[in-house]
Amino acid sequence: MRFLSVMALAVAGAGMAHAQAAGNAAANPAPGGAPVDLAAADARAAQTVKALQADERTTLTHGIMAIQLFPNSPPIPADAVPGAGYIAGLPRLGIPALKETDASLGVAWVSGARKRGATALPSGIAQAASWDPAVLHDGGAMIGAEARASGFNVLLAGGVNLTRDPRNGRTFEYLSEDPLLSGVLVGAAIRGIQSNHIISTIKHFALNGQETGRQFVDIQIDNAAARESDLLAFQIGIEQGQPGSIMCAYNRVNGPRACASDWLLNSVLKRDWRYKGFVMSDWGAVPGIEAATAGLDQQSGEQLDKAVYFGSKLAEKAAGNKAWAARLEDMNRRVLTAIYATGVDQHPVTAGGTWDEAAHAAVAERAAIAGIVLLRNQNNALPLLRDARNVAVIGGYADGGVVSGGGSSQVQGDGGPVVARPVLASGPFAGIMQQQFHRSSPLDAIKARVPQAAVHFRDGRYIADAVEAARRADVAIVFATEWRTEGLDQPDLSLPDGQDALIAAVAAANPRTIVVLETGGPVAMPWLDKTAAVVEAWYPGARGGEAIAKVLFGEANPGGRLPVTFPASVDQLPRPKVDGSDTLDPDFMGTPPTPDATLKADYNIEGSDVGYRWFARKGAKPLFPFGYGLSYTTFASEGLSVDGKTARFTLRNTGKVAGDDVGQVYLVDRAGSPKRRLVGFARVHLEPGEAKTVSVPIDPRLLADWRDDTKGGAKSSGGWTMPAGSYGFALGSDAQTLGQVVTVRLPARNWKD
Repeated sequence: MRFLSVMALAVAGAGMAHAQAAGNAAANPAPGGAPVDLAAADARAAQTVKALQADERTTLTHGIMAIQLFPNSPPIPADAVPGAGYIAGLPRLGIPALKETDASLGVAWVSGARKRGATALPSGIAQAASWDPAVLHDGGAMIGAEARASGFNVLLAGGVNLTRDPRNGRTFEYLSEDPLLSGVLVGAAIRGIQSNHIISTIKHFALNGQETGRQFVDIQIDNAAARESDLLAFQIGIEQGQPGSIMCAYNRVNGPRACASDWLLNSVLKRDWRYKGFVMSDWGAVPGIEAATAGLDQQSGEQLDKAVYFGSKLAEKAAGNKAWAARLEDMNRRVLTAIYATGVDQHPVTAGGTWDEAAHAAVAERAAIAGIVLLRNQNNALPLLRDARNVAVIGGYADGGVVSGGGSSQVQGDGGPVVARPVLASGPFAGIMQQQFHRSSPLDAIKARVPQAAVHFRDGRYIADAVEAARRADVAIVFATEWRTEGLDQPDLSLPDGQDALIAAVAAANPRTIVVLETGGPVAMPWLDKTAAVVEAWYPGARGGEAIAKVLFGEANPGGRLPVTFPASVDQLPRPKVDGSDTLDPDFMGTPPTPDATLKADYNIEGSDVGYRWFARKGAKPLFPFGYGLSYTTFASEGLSVDGKTARFTLRNTGKVAGDDVGQVYLVDRAGSPKRRLVGFARVHLEPGEAKTVSVPIDPRLLADWRDDTKGGAKSSGGWTMPAGSYGFALGSDAQTLGQVVTVRLPARNWKD
């Protein structure tokens, strides 16, 4: 579900794929047990469909947003829980109602409509910076448990859209710019969620790369480029996570709306990937009843569409046409398959349950620590010593809490945010566009670690005041925040509110200046060389203040690695300006300003070379490369061997403290042609002097290109192809810092999904 659809209108005060061949299994399988059993569920669903009576055949194909949208709106059903959505059940057949909540980062706050909070995980990009499927799995399991206790059995989670533009307002919700890393991690999160006998989505299918004009922007991309990048992330995530549902996106793809794209939903998802679950729409994303024949199975938040297309209108079509009747039967079968596979019917949910708040907070804290990335550490400025006598803590609302991203994914604990800062002074969104902070104060956590010190806080509004505090201090810690929200893209990569100037001035006054970034994605750092250390903490969630302090004082060794490239400037990007940013009024929040408004975004510029692949292709040097991250210890990697199916290597801790390293294996050359693709990774904990040898499987799709058998556009079909020749691989500490190339000769190969 999206911020525009929900908040703007609602507040007045979104195997099973058929198992792949063994050689086509994605690398780095997610932990947490076997995925759901779709084969048995599909057969059972087929039997139930036969028992549906005429008046029951569209019950599961459409639903409402479970919030009072307008003063004269009908009340929500008595058994609904305020939240994203509600689809009525079929009690006669033992089919429960589907009760949905936004839940990418925790059970959504919905402006406090349920009078109850939830545990906020760090942002998606922060979790991805862990490069650890176990972190994502544990977070998903925690969210699923809280959703169940809150009365929900469907989570609109699993955001896996690739970061094609670091200015995307939803970058904080998503995971990375790489299809392997994103797919493996989202699969782990989905498995964790569905271990609670509830349905998870994966979203937003597909190529949902910007918020500017998001309801009508038309993404232009070749079939092959899409299959090798964004779609591959979804494919791996579906294989590993087996989500009960897929949420389609608002944007258009090569013409049609994503929720009415025959190519995306029928050709790719259901034909090629043999997906057996159901496709739900995003809220307000259904253009008409024809979306059903294009592969859409369920109309969500129907009040936000122009009409209820999948109710009586669909029933009338099916009553008079065998093809429509068969399509309706398939829609029901898919929804029932998801219900049976996850055990939603056998494990009913009830609102008002409880959970272990301390244990869940610990999950959020571990995830925050795992994702913190140390970007700079001159002269071992970190970890901080506890003998400091005068500490200046400056900016970022560090006295109150840590920032969180806005929109439908907003989570808050009981009591709501510690501070909510208005962003718009007027207009229809003024009352709901708020920069919110979780109740976890970095200042309090820092004070607890240096009780003997005088710790002075300055809010940073006046640079002169902050500079004076920094000049008197042993160390200055500047907290800088960059807030992002669904519905709006960032105009550039700068820190807002004059924070770049603040950091530069403080660093000039005190050479021991530590910068802690709480950002939703990459930012520029014109002051970088003047600082002693820089820590990327992202949006660190419910226990973010404590997590940051533990890293600053060395109680935890930062082991995060960047899941996205930090550009040196926007001029290095495929599109220096976000498409539409110079022509559209941001007040439209992604909606078309006129019914016939058009906007195209050309993704064929970079094609499948997203993020670090683009930088490798252009020979450009970013500010920080994909995969980058420092540590309080040192590591060595050695002994890479590759046979085409598996990579094997050894990681060694050569320092004096325990820490985590991330081994990253890249394809660098294929049959004489330069390539740069992550093909395997592993996060490993190492004690001082310890070495571990790791093996990771290599998914052959990462070595291949997609070929089209025909040039039939949406109707085209094809498969994967690998040329015969020498393939070069290298072990890297990031996408640009690579070791010796190991070459293996591989035969030509062609195969279908």
